[in-house]
Amino acid sequence: MVLNYIWVAFFLIAFVVGLFKLIFLGDITVFQSMVSSTFDSAKTAFEISLGLTGAMTLWLGLMKVGEKAGAINLLSRIVSPFFSKLFPEIPKNHPASGNMLMNFSANMLGLDNAATPLGLKAMQSMQDLNSDKNTASNAQIMFLVLNTSGLTIIPISIMVYRAQLGAVNPSDIFIPILIATFFSTLAGLLAVAIKQKINLLDKVILLWLTSISTIVGIIIWYFSFLTQQEISSISAISSNIILFSIIIAFMCGALIKKINVYEAFIDGAKTGFETAIKIIPYLLAMLVGIAVFRASGAMEVFLKTIEYSIHLIGINTDFVPALPTAMMKPLSGSGARGMMLDTMKTYGVDSFVGRLSCVIQGSADTTFYIVALYFGSVGIKNTRYAITYGLIADFVGIVAAILVSYLFFH
Repeated sequence: MVLNYIWVAFFLIAFVVGLFKLIFLGDITVFQSMVSSTFDSAKTAFEISLGLTGAMTLWLGLMKVGEKAGAINLLSRIVSPFFSKLFPEIPKNHPASGNMLMNFSANMLGLDNAATPLGLKAMQSMQDLNSDKNTASNAQIMFLVLNTSGLTIIPISIMVYRAQLGAVNPSDIFIPILIATFFSTLAGLLAVAIKQKINLLDKVILLWLTSISTIVGIIIWYFSFLTQQEISSISAISSNIILFSIIIAFMCGALIKKINVYEAFIDGAKTGFETAIKIIPYLLAMLVGIAVFRASGAMEVFLKTIEYSIHLIGINTDFVPALPTAMMKPLSGSGARGMMLDTMKTYGVDSFVGRLSCVIQGSADTTFYIVALYFGSVGIKNTRYAITYGLIADFVGIVAAILVSYLFFH
């Protein structure tokens, strides 16, 4: 419903701005530009979606190999002691624990298709333990906020989009996204833990948080002493090595389990074309709306207003053109994706703003959609503080994305 209002607003605001420019500024070409933009952006949306087929097929095939190799189960076993402390309401060995861990693991590997049904199963399992069926339990809120923080190890779709738009190194946003999404997840986890009075000084929780934070801190500290060229070079090399190592690990794991790697790859790759085709209507609708909004001059007015306000504070304003992606992110995943693609097309896929929009896109997930999907699936009406704390995680992720992008790309 929110996306519906936003999409219609793009056209209505564009129409009002167009009338203003025609009547008061004598711009007789504004409506011609707006109409032309609908055709151009529709063509672009189709070309992008069609061009995604090859890369999407490749990566979905590789992810299927990883799934059959037991990568999800391995991650589940590794993080099990940590997550059991975050959900004290859930009994040991309850089905909810397994479903949650599988959901988090699938999300971290970028397996969205596998993560969603696992997440719905986890929510239903927790609902079985919930004494008040209309109100979200503490465990359900913690689970939802961790999902909205969008912790992802492999941002496949973003790298695919960058490759499709001609990025010199599509994976150069890998480490910045990893850092940004870590801060988003950490903020959401700490906020909810404090609210629920979870003992953050527990040795297991403390060990995990300290270890991960130390690793991320060392990465940031190391890169802060390098020149921009050195950062770009090392980030690109390490990102590609890590990604290729994961692929090799998937294949080796599959071979050890005596799984036919080739057949597993083909099995996953078959869904690549279907996935690319399915997103055409959503991508087309959003890109057309954004194109009309931009062609009318409304986007320029919006960004200039924000830029002027930030400039008065004395802050560098180079990040402002990427803010539409940030503002859309909590509301709509497809809307934010459309904003990200529009930003890359307008400013350049390898520009600072183009890369920043990608890091923002990968820094967190879509809070309102996840709340509606997960809580709606079990009939929860009172979400308590879930949305507020989910938005806290989103905000921290976006701020982290901006700061990290300045370090890596500016």
